[in-house]
Amino acid sequence: MRSLIVGTGSYAPEKVLTNADLEKLVDTNDQWIVERTGIRARHIAAPEQATSDLAIEAAKRALEMAQVDPKDLDLIVMGTITPDYPWPSTAALLQGRLGNKKAFAFDVSAACAGSLYALSIADRYVSTGVAKRALVIGAELLTRIVDWKDRNTCVLFGDGAGAMVLAPSTDEKRGIQSIHLHADGSAWQMLHQAGPGSRNPLTAEMYAQGKHHLFMNGREVYKFAVRALEEACRETLAASELSPSDVTWVCAHQANKRILDSTLERLEIPESKCWMNLEKYGNTSSASLPMTLDEANRAGWLKPGDLILTTAIGAGMAWGAGLIRW
Repeated sequence: MRSLIVGTGSYAPEKVLTNADLEKLVDTNDQWIVERTGIRARHIAAPEQATSDLAIEAAKRALEMAQVDPKDLDLIVMGTITPDYPWPSTAALLQGRLGNKKAFAFDVSAACAGSLYALSIADRYVSTGVAKRALVIGAELLTRIVDWKDRNTCVLFGDGAGAMVLAPSTDEKRGIQSIHLHADGSAWQMLHQAGPGSRNPLTAEMYAQGKHHLFMNGREVYKFAVRALEEACRETLAASELSPSDVTWVCAHQANKRILDSTLERLEIPESKCWMNLEKYGNTSSASLPMTLDEANRAGWLKPGDLILTTAIGAGMAWGAGLIRW
């Protein structure tokens, strides 16, 4: 039995912050941002919005497409590093807001790879028959943890949410073929948020030192990412005895256009096969992959039988790739 994605949904907050807007906040300009990242705008959550507010909008759209009643869900798993609260999980909050009483729900922390990790977990439950209907979410409010004085990072990130509904299928030729995940904790320092946490508790000193902001060594992340993503994609394709030339479409985490371009070039996959929305959303972390998949799906790109290659990398370092027969 395979897990079939029967519904997709996404949501981005109404407020748009353009590169021109950023020029008024920090020492940067549109040309500098576009040349280095490919980003032209990003969406910013309203002050009263939390991660679950974005997530529920994406979830409703995915459930509507799937024609699944929220009360029938057996599992809700969410990838996020910007939860509503440290605990309980935002997935549990979402379960309550959807009026569901039977689904078990939990969050996954794998940063930008969070939704791919979450999809892998849900796939195991659905494909083994433990869950018949699963909701997978990636949702982030990264703009709440960026340093708006750091031009190297504040230009990169945006807020958003994406969702996928999974159901079982007896058609072995369709559905999730395989997902391969990896992590390297020895590389954690290149991309992280130092506090608040048990290592750096919530104190005035911690805030004064800026440890509540995300930190990224962009050059090291780039070098790590292009190598890791290529290897994971080849591993996933090889598991199905396929090659990059067999891929119909690529739906990848939108981190940076340079990373995407380099990965595609290494795999010898034309850019025309990769859905790109980085320029209008920026890096939305775990929300990126399901948002990209939803846009490609609603645009009519994805047809039954198409081979979809998915891949993502985030802090941890955590990364992976998956293969979906639509």
